[in-house]
Amino acid sequence: MVPGWLTDLAAEAVRNPVPEVLRPPGDGAGRQAAVLLLFGEGPSGPDILLIQRSSNGRRHAGQPAFPGGGVDPGDDGPVGAALREAQEETGLDPSGVEIVGTMPELYVWRSHNRVTPVLAWWRTPSAVHAASPDEVESVERIPISELVDPANRLLLRYPRGRATPEEDASRRYAGEPEGAPAFRVRGLLVWGFTAGILDRVLAMSGFERPWDRSRVEDLPPDVLKLASRG
Repeated sequence: MVPGWLTDLAAEAVRNPVPEVLRPPGDGAGRQAAVLLLFGEGPSGPDILLIQRSSNGRRHAGQPAFPGGGVDPGDDGPVGAALREAQEETGLDPSGVEIVGTMPELYVWRSHNRVTPVLAWWRTPSAVHAASPDEVESVERIPISELVDPANRLLLRYPRGRATPEEDASRRYAGEPEGAPAFRVRGLLVWGFTAGILDRVLAMSGFERPWDRSRVEDLPPDVLKLASRG
C-alpha cells in the first residue's frame, strides 16, 4: 500500500511553484525527459533509489542522480520513459512499481532537457545493480533517515561564473543565498539538479529536520572537472 505521506507529497508537488529559471521554454524547445523518484520501505525505513553515473560519461559524469533519461517515441510519455530507463539502468522489475503521480516539468539548461519527475512506490522491490555499466557505476537505496540527518547536509558554493542557471535556481528556490543544497551520504556527494529536487521533496513530505545552513563548502575540484564535460 502506498503510504499516506507519499500521496500527500504527490498532491503538494503539483501545487508547488516552479522557479522561473527552471520553467521550460514557452516555445516547446528542449527534449522531453523523465526521472524516477522511486521510494520504498527498506531495513532502515523509507528509502529512495539513486544511481551514480559513469565517470566516463559526456554529461553529468560521475554525478549521483535519479534513474531516467529521454522520452522515446515508443514510451507511454514521461511515466513510461522513467520506468524503461530505470529498468535499463538498474535492472529493476517495473511490475513491482506503483506510479503515484508526477511533479511539474523542469528545464535543465545544461542538457537542454524538459524533465518530468515521476513519483513512485516500490510495492514489490526487486534486486538492482549497475545494469548499464557504460552509463551507471553504482546503484544505491538511500534511506531517507540518512538524507535528513543534519550531519549529511550542506550547501555547496559554485565557482564564480561557473554555476548554471538551474544551479542558481536551486539555490534561490531553497532560499539559500550562500550556496545550493547538497548531501554527503554513503560516500556520495549528491548535488546540482538531483539535490535540488531532493531538498524540496524532503521539505514537502515533512521528513526534513533542522540542519546547519551555515555549513558551506566549495564544489570539489574533481567534481567540477567531471561536471565541466559537454
